[in-house]
Amino acid sequence: MLLTISTTHSPATDLGYLLHKHPARLFRKELSFGVATVFFSEAQNERATAALVVDVDSVGLVRNANEAFALAQYVNDRPYVASSLLSVAMANCFASALGGRCKDKPELASQSLPFEATIVALPAGAQAQEMLQRLFLPLGYQITIEKHALDTRTGSDWGNSRYVDLTLRATCTLQSLLQHLYVLIPVLDNDKHYWIGTDEVDKLVRKSADWLPSHPEREFITRRYLKNRRALVDEALLRLSVDAEDSNELADVPRESREEKVEKPLGLNTIRLDSVAALIAQLGVTSVLDLGCGEGKLLRRLLDNAQLKRIVGMDVSMRSLQVASDRLKLDRLSERQRERITLVHGSLIYRDPSLSGFDFASVIEVIEHLDPHRLQSFARVLFVHIAAKNIVITTPNVEYNSLFENLPSGQFRHADHRFEWTRAEFEAWAHIQAQTYGYQVRFFSIGATDPTLGSPTQAAHFSKRDAQLGVAA
Repeated sequence: MLLTISTTHSPATDLGYLLHKHPARLFRKELSFGVATVFFSEAQNERATAALVVDVDSVGLVRNANEAFALAQYVNDRPYVASSLLSVAMANCFASALGGRCKDKPELASQSLPFEATIVALPAGAQAQEMLQRLFLPLGYQITIEKHALDTRTGSDWGNSRYVDLTLRATCTLQSLLQHLYVLIPVLDNDKHYWIGTDEVDKLVRKSADWLPSHPEREFITRRYLKNRRALVDEALLRLSVDAEDSNELADVPRESREEKVEKPLGLNTIRLDSVAALIAQLGVTSVLDLGCGEGKLLRRLLDNAQLKRIVGMDVSMRSLQVASDRLKLDRLSERQRERITLVHGSLIYRDPSLSGFDFASVIEVIEHLDPHRLQSFARVLFVHIAAKNIVITTPNVEYNSLFENLPSGQFRHADHRFEWTRAEFEAWAHIQAQTYGYQVRFFSIGATDPTLGSPTQAAHFSKRDAQLGVAA
């Protein structure tokens, strides 16, 4: 297997810094399936080319093969063509570059430079050109494809093989180039030499979160990368969708400030946070998880509650978490205080084992930002995997909206809201969750209550059936 990467950046020898490989030295690494070698075929100021050669031990592949597939190892093309083996070699030989790190010249890692990458013997099938264009053109590459005839010696008209040499040209970061190749080479090969499990979902999300969510072939790429294992594909697509939402325009604006624009005359956000903080104090819990913590306003209140030994805030927006860190002055807290609180980047719709075992979980003005078809996944994560002893969910009461003078008729309180429920709709949904997942539920109002339209914010307090139900806030 052969991959070459060239640049005409001046000086082109900076490629050595980016790859963490000295142009004058040979780098060799033993892998479970063979040996990977990195060397520079040229290293001038005008142009430099690094080559990754993977020498696959075909006997070793057979020796380590699963018994059910042992015969297939003798008759496939694993040792000769670009495949998942090449991606593994890239991850082992170019780990720093894949991670966007450059030790000696850190500024290079974030610079867009002119690159040319060539992959030899790439299995792309009969529709190679169409397939390669679908995958690489949306990423901004110029593509050159060299096809290989099945028979070049006897003149037989057998046509072309399924293998091509692919050359990509683009001005981009080296990290982007390597991430694209790392994910898309196995997609083109449509095979992997190792078991596909949940770890592969993590790899895919880590290596593609910056570009795959907006790729027009996102579902096709995800299916092929995960070998059409439906449960894994669904989980990956959910996680990628969440990461995509984090990068959209709305995510760049703090959620609290947007929604407060409508609710500010009532001071509703302050009332809401005070109500939840008071309920936490009344219940006497010692650990709290704030899901969708935003800028950390509830967390700031909870720090003053001495009974709390563990406080965790989770949000999908890295920008909001940074604001929360600044608001909480985490870098200035005493060691004892700092040990009590943690900020976590994550999503409401996929499970994280570290978010279980809490006495109390809050989901304040968050669920209305989820697409309705994701509510089932959200509920399962919240009530099965997080499964806090007490859970409070707050959400707007759409019936009250007509009383907001600065909200046009028929509009939601925020443009990013996917829905806003009436009191009956919220209570019906909450009762179903309580019955399904073994909780009791009671409802309480937040804010001044209109005799006909109810309160501006509606809230549900879920408690495990074997736990004492708390007092209304």
